[in-house]
Amino acid sequence: MAVDVAAPRRLFTREEYHRMAEVGILKPTDRVELIRGEIVEMSPPGRRHRAFVDNLTQLLTVRVAGRAMVSVQNPVVLADDTEPEPDLKIIRRRSVPYKELEAHGNDVLLIIEVAETSLAYDRSTKLRLYAEAGISEYWVVDCAAESVEVHRAPDASGYRDVSRFTGTASVSPQAFPDVRLTLAEIFA
Repeated sequence: MAVDVAAPRRLFTREEYHRMAEVGILKPTDRVELIRGEIVEMSPPGRRHRAFVDNLTQLLTVRVAGRAMVSVQNPVVLADDTEPEPDLKIIRRRSVPYKELEAHGNDVLLIIEVAETSLAYDRSTKLRLYAEAGISEYWVVDCAAESVEVHRAPDASGYRDVSRFTGTASVSPQAFPDVRLTLAEIFA
């Protein structure tokens, strides 16, 4: 007769997570991120995901040049046990270079997750993480529906202001209202 026992889970800190990479336990090719102490495998990017990340990268890099930085598929520190790797983020320019201190939640002006197979995860776990960290704006780009969900005004349970853009709409980051991205450009 089998006995079900709740196995204790070993949670990790960012320091331990980075040490695992340094000693080769985690390899550079591993697509993982640290979420609330757990090492979570990320979905492999499909063709549409890659295309839309590339489109957004090009559009945003040109349009916020000199005012902010666009960071692509790099981590952001949200807590001692949480370091997700969003598809894109716009981070503020600051006096301490990012080579000296990695991007933290208070550096982020906008986080974008491009969802091909991760839509439910991005709308739940990731959304709560970003809201709890006070990230002022979070976009979920839905590859299948070719829509953009814009989440603003974070609180403890999520975001109070949510809008969905489709068709011929355009969307602008709250931090840069003059930067307009049409959905046609994003989903080209």
